[in-house]
Amino acid sequence: MTFVFLGAFALIALWLVSSYNRLVRLRSESNSAWADIDVQLERRWDLIPNLVETAKVAASRERDILEGVIAARGRAMSAVTVDEKADAERALTGALSGVFGLAESYPQLRSMESFLELQRSLERVEEAVQNARRYYNAVVRDYNTRVEAFPGNLLARPMGFEHRRFFSLRDDSRRAGPRLSLASDGASDQGDGARSALGAGQRSP
Repeated sequence: MTFVFLGAFALIALWLVSSYNRLVRLRSESNSAWADIDVQLERRWDLIPNLVETAKVAASRERDILEGVIAARGRAMSAVTVDEKADAERALTGALSGVFGLAESYPQLRSMESFLELQRSLERVEEAVQNARRYYNAVVRDYNTRVEAFPGNLLARPMGFEHRRFFSLRDDSRRAGPRLSLASDGASDQGDGARSALGAGQRSP
């Protein structure tokens, strides 16, 4: 009988250690995936001042639109939680749409290689953001399943493993704004996706 109890105890201990290590690994993966999203978002932010300055050459009268992009960029850079970041990035996307839309009213922008190259750069970054988001959301989905499903939830909550939020960008299809027809000025591309996001109102890693 003693051996039965010892065997049962050993199995429980093995499960606890294995489950804990798996949760730690998934939490670490989600932190790393979130850091990748941050890197891509920063690349996006870095391109925006040049885009605005370039657009001013042909569309200096559109002060509200151009200043709106800078203001939206500032809000995106100061956002902290996952939900705040998602909201700010959606707003920034809308503001960028206004800048790219200026090309319809100011044909000179369509012939400016610097403007077109900035647009292409933003589209490449956009695809990288979507890929990073897709991966992040997949990792968080696995992590949340472990945290919330029985019997893992018996270990997760007492050990401080909390539900994490997905990084949701619902208007992804419009994220880089209106596309210029780059037959004479270049071509555009777009991506979608990543893995979920950190804690309900929780601060990003």
